[in-house]
Amino acid sequence: MWLEPNETIVNKVQVLDETGKLIGSHPDVNDDELLALYKWMVQARTFDQRALKLQRQGRIGTYAPMIGQEAAQVGSAFALKKQDWIYPSYREVGACLVHGVSMENFFLYTMGHIKGGTSAQGTNVFPVQIIIGAQCLHAVGSAWASKYKDESSVSVAYIGDGGTSQGDFHEALNFAGVYKLPTVFFVQNNQWAISVPRSKQTASATIAQKAAAYGITGIQVDGNDVLAVYSTMKEALRRAREGKPVLVEAVTYRQGPHTTADDPTKYRQNGELEQWLAKDPLKRMKAFLIERGIWNEELEQVEFETANDKVTKAFEIAASTPSSKTVEVFDFVYEQKPSQLAEQQNSIQVEGVVK
Repeated sequence: MWLEPNETIVNKVQVLDETGKLIGSHPDVNDDELLALYKWMVQARTFDQRALKLQRQGRIGTYAPMIGQEAAQVGSAFALKKQDWIYPSYREVGACLVHGVSMENFFLYTMGHIKGGTSAQGTNVFPVQIIIGAQCLHAVGSAWASKYKDESSVSVAYIGDGGTSQGDFHEALNFAGVYKLPTVFFVQNNQWAISVPRSKQTASATIAQKAAAYGITGIQVDGNDVLAVYSTMKEALRRAREGKPVLVEAVTYRQGPHTTADDPTKYRQNGELEQWLAKDPLKRMKAFLIERGIWNEELEQVEFETANDKVTKAFEIAASTPSSKTVEVFDFVYEQKPSQLAEQQNSIQVEGVVK
């Protein structure tokens, strides 16, 4: 029997429609949790908008904006337990903040400070991975160690739709499926890999259906619906803890440029952004909270002001942090420094070749 392309039917999970109306089953989330989800999205967007401005002012380095993807990142990270691990790409500031990384630490990363690229403050967040797709293999390795040590942690690899065209992604799914590792591959399908649209990344109707080739579970969720993402991720994590890896495709949209070195107006068609702005995740959740009677415009203004103050304070701390020195790089290569590395570090320090 021939297996024809795209025979698999994938239904997208959705709880709120584009106007914030409840159309699916309400997840098991109380009012305090609903407010926390929205406040984290506000914080993530506020940080993102400020970081973009700071880069344009030359005060931080290249930055990859996440505006429009707040629901996908916050909803997924909010479902994690403290012992779970995040293996991020370079656009996961929202997920990283929710899982415990401080804003000042992320600012240090954008400034090229060596401590900004390390797991800080005891959080289970691996250093940002720049090589496309490599974090999937790291997550699988971590999950394998967790299974070997009989731990209850799940390793979550965050990746974009473009990254699913990399070999590392497919190798990671294959290993996870064969060895039944506690892994969740969270794909943020934001429609664009720099200037390449999703339609040129893959011929499959969905990314979620790729899971079937590796013997793991796949599911597609509305990535601009934070409640749908949260409930879907909770179930994905439950399955992963039982040794059943999951591929989650969160359908969302990158409202800004790929990075601050990109100009999306060169390749996006007129009107595309406006169509997705109508599906904005913050706008949708805000409408739901107001309809529920637990939010209003006054609270909205206070929350954005509070978020702005937090970002300002975080940047001031990062900006006042002494610059890292090249000699410190040697301290982050191995857990136990080999003698040859120690000699190299000492020679640089003594000769004063670099700062």
